Amino acid sequence: MLLGLWLDQPLWAIFAALAVPFATLSALLWLATRLRRTRPVVVRLGAGMVPTYFTAIATLLALLTGFVANDAWERQRAASRTLQSERANALAVYDLSLASVSDMRDIRAALAAYLDVVIRQEWPRMSEGGYAPEAGAGLRRLLETVSDPKITAEAGAPVHAALLNAAMALRADRGERLALSQTASDETKWLTLLVLAALTLVALGLVHTEYPAAQATVLTTFSLAMVTTLGLIALHERPFDGPLAMSAEPLVIARAAVAGPAP
Repeated sequence: MLLGLWLDQPLWAIFAALAVPFATLSALLWLATRLRRTRPVVVRLGAGMVPTYFTAIATLLALLTGFVANDAWERQRAASRTLQSERANALAVYDLSLASVSDMRDIRAALAAYLDVVIRQEWPRMSEGGYAPEAGAGLRRLLETVSDPKITAEAGAPVHAALLNAAMALRADRGERLALSQTASDETKWLTLLVLAALTLVALGLVHTEYPAAQATVLTTFSLAMVTTLGLIALHERPFDGPLAMSAEPLVIARAAVAGPAP
């Protein structure tokens, strides 16, 4: 839920929300190393620290970041495939209705009405994990129209079977699209990522206590790398929400090809 509220912000605000804690922790580490009262404590904590210590934490961070990134990008690819499949099946229903010798204007009208509802009502609600009951009703009307036994007598069994398969595939695509939009993000993995990143930052700061310039450079570089990486992963965590949310353009293209008034 917190991730969803975070993604509702502008692009700059998302990266700023990540940059603030990293910048604050880096500044505190640097100041603690420089101030007279705190420097002895920091130096004592970092004394004798070997690279193996912070390398182990960095390795855990890298592994978890890779897993989270792969999960986010795979969800994005799945959403893209589902959307393209939904467009293709909608066009298949339309093309089959035109290829048949019988009059199938009712099928094209039902398909156009369904796509209108998806584009205008359902798509905006998916950013919050919602859906439009009207779209489900429109899809049922399309299936009822396609299932008319008269089509077999007028157009033949092969054409009717192809129409039914395309309509059922369209129904399955909508279900997959809604499932992807309603998948809740696992916020525990993000909390773990941030904790590991903070521990890695602290370890890097303790290793460079004797060299202020090097310490500032390492802390800044690591913070920039983590803010950029985590920000980009978060933008792809929910494919239908956030500044980089997927567009309904494929369905708009399918709607434009279907006969009937534009939405």
